[in-house]
Amino acid sequence: MDNLGHIDVENLPKHIAIIMDGNGRWAKQRGKMRVFGHENGVDAVRRTVENCAKHKISYLTLYAFSTENWKRPKIEVQTLMRLLVASLRKELKTLNENNIRLNAIGNLDFLPGKVAKELNEVIAKTANNTGLTLTLALSYGSREELKQAIKAISSKVKNNIISEHDIDETVINTHLYTHDLPDVDLLIRTSGEHRISNFLLWQIAYAELYFIDVFWPDFNEQHLVDAIINYQNRERRFGKTSEQLG
Repeated sequence: MDNLGHIDVENLPKHIAIIMDGNGRWAKQRGKMRVFGHENGVDAVRRTVENCAKHKISYLTLYAFSTENWKRPKIEVQTLMRLLVASLRKELKTLNENNIRLNAIGNLDFLPGKVAKELNEVIAKTANNTGLTLTLALSYGSREELKQAIKAISSKVKNNIISEHDIDETVINTHLYTHDLPDVDLLIRTSGEHRISNFLLWQIAYAELYFIDVFWPDFNEQHLVDAIINYQNRERRFGKTSEQLG
């Protein structure tokens, strides 16, 4: 693509998270079944991963399947799981060629056996890659994540492993699914909706939020670059004043 716009390579968001929304509505606009939208959404995932690697983004987290998504029609859930397995198998070579490490967060015990097996194999076979870390949020819900963290910390306090006075942000971070990931710098949501939808509620405390009125299957490199440039044009104060930032 030409004329993408100028990205300041000295001010890149280290961690981009994306709520990939709009597959079903994209398909409906075309008189197709929702599965058609999900199939084309996979192509958008591939493009976005490659473009994030191209633009030297260190971490990309994709909201692939929420805890609430299990409530969808059985045939749609089965289709999503089938697409996930097929994509993981198909993209392994590309991930390794591009030095991309795969990671996953969420209540992964809920995943079908075949999906979990394929997922774990790709994670293991990309573990030594040192470029972009691609994290798939699968069977993920932020409230569930926080609930599990609170339970684990409470148990440690009860058993005198840690003191309640030692509980700080670092302790909480170490008990989250994302314990080995930095906080999110830029959160993108497609489809025009302005909601967080139970995604990384703790981790986006200081993230810049970017909502785009484009359905996920149409999300391309230009949209990604626009989001990064928008991020770079914002003043991130983290509670300080503009004067303090100098």
